[in-house]
Amino acid sequence: MDPGAAQRWLSRAGAASPWLHEEVGSRMADRLPWFRERPTSWLHWEPVHGGIEVHRKLRGMLPDAPCQVMARRLPEALEATREAPPRSWNPLHWSRNTGPTVATAATRVRMVWANMALHMEPRPQTLLAQWHQQIETDGFLMFSCFGPDSLKELRALYAEHGWPAPAHAFTDMHDWGDMLVHAGFAEPVMDMERITLSYSGAAPLLDELRGLGHNLSDQRFDACRSRHWRDALCAAIEAGLPRASDGRLTLTFEIIYGHAFKPVPRVPVASSTSLAVEDMRAMLRAGRR
Repeated sequence: MDPGAAQRWLSRAGAASPWLHEEVGSRMADRLPWFRERPTSWLHWEPVHGGIEVHRKLRGMLPDAPCQVMARRLPEALEATREAPPRSWNPLHWSRNTGPTVATAATRVRMVWANMALHMEPRPQTLLAQWHQQIETDGFLMFSCFGPDSLKELRALYAEHGWPAPAHAFTDMHDWGDMLVHAGFAEPVMDMERITLSYSGAAPLLDELRGLGHNLSDQRFDACRSRHWRDALCAAIEAGLPRASDGRLTLTFEIIYGHAFKPVPRVPVASSTSLAVEDMRAMLRAGRR
């Protein structure tokens, strides 16, 4: 992945949530009841990119849990997640904005929610460490991202024509599990599913891919393509991509889902030990169970 290109894309990400991200986020939200305890507070990472409809679904599932947001384009995220004030007879309440508040580095929550974010992140291990810091002991992270089989038909088509890859390589779910453990998480659980989407033609297929993100490969073509190139690409897609029984073009997306807990910190064995007060409290609470 080209880190510079990733940072540029992240700072310019669109104001609309991609349809596929909404669908994946909704499926991930359906997993929340699997947890024995519902989170009493949560942080939504990049809610516009991850799905505004999913955000509303989670707010409905966790009505009493305060929510905070973190985003590179924070004003847009706050505007998109703003909620109508409750009905009141008091005119002073009519103009009040309600909804999530801004998370900071000092924010501590029971759950961090990050839908379809990690595969576009140039420094994922740094981000995982940040999330670990912001989760309370015994809290958890829920995330989803693209897996390596995503766009496999398009990758094969590009390789057949000798073109640079259409997207950067996506990380395998087992590697995500290793990175979670390295960041301090415990009990990582990973699974995946493949979603096959169909398109009426090459143009709508490319339009959808453009909304999902940019090609961040460091081996990508390093100049602007011409209209002639786009015409050739569309022709190659129409001729070379597999089709469903109804004649529509098909494209595979591998979706990785993961969650992991923040465990009680362990005291290192040494002649003398320094421990943060917050960690000591967590250890004492765990010892009383």
